[in-house]
Amino acid sequence: MSYTRSSYDTTYTGRRRWSGNFGRVWLVNGTTSSLLFEIVSFEAKVTPDREDVIVGQSKDSKIVSLTGEGTIVIQKVFNRGFKDYLNDIKKGHDVRVKIVATLSDPDMVNAGEERIEIDNVWFNEIDIMHFAKGEVVETEIPFGFTSEDCSFVSTVELSDTTTTIPSSTTLPGSTTP
Repeated sequence: MSYTRSSYDTTYTGRRRWSGNFGRVWLVNGTTSSLLFEIVSFEAKVTPDREDVIVGQSKDSKIVSLTGEGTIVIQKVFNRGFKDYLNDIKKGHDVRVKIVATLSDPDMVNAGEERIEIDNVWFNEIDIMHFAKGEVVETEIPFGFTSEDCSFVSTVELSDTTTTIPSSTTLPGSTTP
């Protein structure tokens, strides 16, 4: 019996895995945008908020809302406008910005790019200052956003998503293996 490698094994080799080194993040405030060139990491996620629903003797759940949140970590180079942000929130202004993030590794499938836009972003805290001797100063910037205001602008997709299931596998609802 000979073994034939899947086309996925040969087409989507290790080099096709994305490297965070090619990620970029911009903060957009009105008509001004600023590339966060000193970025270390970026994460944005939407989490379904669920409430329990009892069905018979089983506990199920129902999505009742969505929570958007994320974190940016930068290596401190300059103030990045957080002095102005602090002054604005001290005056009672709830300042919102837009975040645009891209990942475009040159080894991505079809040399693609993933791009997201998140609008209505607020910052959950402001790191006024911190440091430790002998260490590069990194600042973590947690943020929140409304899930309806985020979207994928572009994505990297497989060119062929057809998968053959071995004949020994029984599928739900089928009468033959």
